[in-house]
Amino acid sequence: MSTVEQALKYFYENKKQLTESYFDLVRIPSVSTDPNHRGDMIKAAEFLSETLKGIGFERVEIHPTDMHPILFAEKISNNPNAKTLLIYGHYDVQPADPLDEWKSDPFQPEFRDDYLYARGASDMKGQVMASIIALESVLKTGDLPINIKYLLEGEEEIGSPSLDGFIISHTDLLSCDMILNPDAGMVGKDQPTLVYGLRGMTYFEVRVDGPKTDLHSGLWGGNVANPANVLSQIIAKLHNPDGTVAIPGFYDRIPPMSQEDKIRISMNQLSEESIMEMTGAPAVYGEAGFTPLERQGVRPTLDVNGLYSGFIGEGAKTIIPAYAKAKISCRLVPNQDPMEIFNLAKDYILSIAPDTVRIKVFLHSAGPAYLADDAPGAQNLVDAMQEVWQTPVTYKREGGSIPVATVMLRELGVKSLLTGFGLPDDGIHAPNERMHFPTWLKGIETLIRFYLSFGGE
Repeated sequence: MSTVEQALKYFYENKKQLTESYFDLVRIPSVSTDPNHRGDMIKAAEFLSETLKGIGFERVEIHPTDMHPILFAEKISNNPNAKTLLIYGHYDVQPADPLDEWKSDPFQPEFRDDYLYARGASDMKGQVMASIIALESVLKTGDLPINIKYLLEGEEEIGSPSLDGFIISHTDLLSCDMILNPDAGMVGKDQPTLVYGLRGMTYFEVRVDGPKTDLHSGLWGGNVANPANVLSQIIAKLHNPDGTVAIPGFYDRIPPMSQEDKIRISMNQLSEESIMEMTGAPAVYGEAGFTPLERQGVRPTLDVNGLYSGFIGEGAKTIIPAYAKAKISCRLVPNQDPMEIFNLAKDYILSIAPDTVRIKVFLHSAGPAYLADDAPGAQNLVDAMQEVWQTPVTYKREGGSIPVATVMLRELGVKSLLTGFGLPDDGIHAPNERMHFPTWLKGIETLIRFYLSFGGE
């Protein structure tokens, strides 16, 4: 029996016990943005620490930060010439709100059909535990052909404020030949996917201040500018009728799509009908002249992510609000500089704002786009996926942003393998988040084959 067959046999013979550890991690409400869950963040880090020690990691360290701890772990191979794989992940999750839209307790995993429902089931506790369970299956049945390092953080869902500094000050500790980041996903359950590009992001906030306090709209309406009205007018001017962003200079540095990108993107199977089915939107919307997948992966966007102003409770209250604010994100593509885009947006917004209000535009976060179709270990991962799914791998440029991949490239000099076994309709960040369990099991099989592919068997 080959080492791969032994590891797979161990996994399926112990599947119930191994997957229970996945459920145990999901049960911990590690919501990083909520100070009331600070203890749960520590509990999740300690759970992962004990799990890695339990499968044979000799070095496991929990590093405190100003917010939530970072976990580092290392397992050394008996092979003195072994390559080193660094696996990145995060153990924090988004808040479960609104709770009344969940069909089951968000922190009590529940099976319905082939899906496991829980907050973090897909993003990304399911991915982290898939990598650990696959590794245990290898370690319990033979020799590990590569060195493994883990970098697990608890702040990804709030912008990873502690991570950059940790990586910069621990480059020797994190030195590696390959990086696996399973925080991406698949195009569909029958389409194993390697993500070779990520959009960057500039995230900023616009605040419009008017009167010093809320005013009676009957007494003062018509004489005092309404900040909510002004902000609405500003937002309406951020896009042109054809769906393009109206900020001058926004597209200036973007090169035309390459023929290779056009071919790769056209091979992905994502129809307008399936987009409407997954999102519930009545129609597909976007920049004219591009397909939905081109708009998703290789074109930049601007979206309002949140709005607040005035009275938003039940019933009526007739006021002119004192202020209004909007949170706005721009997803960026290669050659767009995040700070330049922020400054262009800020200048444009200030230029179209009336002098009847006071405007502030301030930055929350920024990160560049990323391309990595030549990441070390890519062919090993592709071969493992194709062996499990028995179908060619889909190459995708992801619409989302994973800033850690850019930071690691800059500081460690290594491009990341971006993959994952979540699906587009997993509902991450939304009520009723779920993981397609058969796909998750195939993901573990893939990682077993990937880890062992460096052994020369």
